[in-house]
Amino acid sequence: MKHFILAILLACTAQLAWSQQNNNNANVRLANQYYVNGEYEKAAILYDRLYTQNNRQEYYLSKYVDCLLALESYDKAEEAIQIHLAKYQESSTLYVTYGKLLERLGRQDEAETQYQKAIDHLPADRFQVIQLANLFMAQANYDLAEKAYEKGLKELKDKADFSYYMAEMYRRKGDQPKMIHYYLESLDEVPARLPQIKSLFQRFLYDDDLAELQRQLYERLQTNPGGTQYNDLLTWVFIQQKAYDRALRQEMALDRRLGENGMRVFNLGEIALNADDYATAINAYKYILTDKGPSCPFYMEAKRKSLVAKREELASGGSFDDEQLGALETEFETFIQEVGTNAQTALIVMDLAKLEAFYLKNLKKAIGILENLKETPGINNFLLAQIKLQLADYYLMDNNIWDATLLYSQVDKSFKEEEIGEEARFKNARLSYFAGDFEWAQKQFDILKASTSKLIANDALDLSIFIMDNLGLDTTARPLKMYADAELLSFQNRDDEAQVKLDSINQIYPDHGLDDDVIYLKAQIAEKDHQYQQAANLYEEIVTDHADEIRADNALFKLASLYENQLLDIEKAKSLYEKLFIEFSNSTFAVDARKRYRILRGDQVQ
Repeated sequence: MKHFILAILLACTAQLAWSQQNNNNANVRLANQYYVNGEYEKAAILYDRLYTQNNRQEYYLSKYVDCLLALESYDKAEEAIQIHLAKYQESSTLYVTYGKLLERLGRQDEAETQYQKAIDHLPADRFQVIQLANLFMAQANYDLAEKAYEKGLKELKDKADFSYYMAEMYRRKGDQPKMIHYYLESLDEVPARLPQIKSLFQRFLYDDDLAELQRQLYERLQTNPGGTQYNDLLTWVFIQQKAYDRALRQEMALDRRLGENGMRVFNLGEIALNADDYATAINAYKYILTDKGPSCPFYMEAKRKSLVAKREELASGGSFDDEQLGALETEFETFIQEVGTNAQTALIVMDLAKLEAFYLKNLKKAIGILENLKETPGINNFLLAQIKLQLADYYLMDNNIWDATLLYSQVDKSFKEEEIGEEARFKNARLSYFAGDFEWAQKQFDILKASTSKLIANDALDLSIFIMDNLGLDTTARPLKMYADAELLSFQNRDDEAQVKLDSINQIYPDHGLDDDVIYLKAQIAEKDHQYQQAANLYEEIVTDHADEIRADNALFKLASLYENQLLDIEKAKSLYEKLFIEFSNSTFAVDARKRYRILRGDQVQ
């Protein structure tokens, strides 16, 4: 019986506690709502009640005082704080509340005294140190936040966490050197934070700050030469500065010191290659090939990328030395003979075919290489589709329309729901455009405007609008067919013939409205042939004289890209990108133009 009564009493107690907690939660929600709505009198009554009912929790007192401050009941607020301080003199956060009140009353010296008391009474408790520092930072009082952290660091010896929080505090204060120092201190304690620290530096450091980071890293490496996290971060700095050769030296030294498999060096080679620093890329791949050897998992891809980098380095000048190209061809062929033609070497064989088609201008040999590769056992379906697309392009360049469309159609059919299938569909539609079947081509382009690939969707949209625009200008499609012929000739690398065809359009149909399109294609041909200033002049002509035509935004984006990447006039590029996203805000290039503008301006863009 006694047990039964005890059970009932416990149940009633639990029910009462649950009811009180629910009531408490309801009052908290109501008080907060009153506060948000600016009904400070009602909120003050509830916060005062909550403060009394919840063992005089300082949060409720702080909210109560905030309400009294809003109501300008300063005497009442000061009285409430003093009553609490008389009982809880060790409450460091309450001194901050008092200091805020005194500042409101214009009693600045007294406020400073209360803030100092907050620091003096700060216990050796990690949570309370962080809480007090955050209170000071919320008031933008960074000097006092610094003192709070310094005391916490001294009392608790928690260098790992406090250094991290101090770095954030200095960031908000705008003291970049100290921010860098304390992030590095944090990294010193917890090297595993390296990816996180890199991300923070990516967001918060500007170009001028990188030199400071580099200086501090060198200092740390002198005192702690074994700190590989600093070498890694120094590589990151060099990459941000586009000093890829210096980054490579760091990565090779680390790879040797740590006895790694070459992955970091290979990755640096990829970064350099994508940035068109061919010399550094070649040196990175050479390290893999000579220092790591055939057992390295990156050996085969390093060899392929090395050959690609050499090819692009030759092409970057705009003219190809036949002797150098011949030597590169021999290097390709020798390596393929050594390792054989198989699924693992297929990409290298495809690169050789590209060398033959675009640089050595030997289409027949390029086609023969890919035809043989297509029949190689062990090639998976996706790789086979890539080979077929490249082979179809070469057939089209060789004016073999039938074989080209057959291969495009095969890839389309095999990968109907995938991006490579959409690419094949686009190329087949473009082939119909070249052939003059404009209505069918436009229908296909209209479908491809919904492509998952942004590049395909944009190209399809451009061609669809272009066909619609020019078919409606005249009863004959002849001018459009002449323009499509010129595009095909350019695709086939018959640029001189393309130029003649474009000139004839203006002569035969001077008032047709293809003027901006003719100039645009001439600019693309000049750019392809590395005649960058000529290309820039032509794009400029479109922007200036044909600003209302559909090619204007394309030309403006191309012009800005040329000044950024080839003509190296960053200020000019910035002004052009800005013009694009302001004056052509509906353009498909507007988002990319804004992003490029912000990057060139020095913003940290994710």
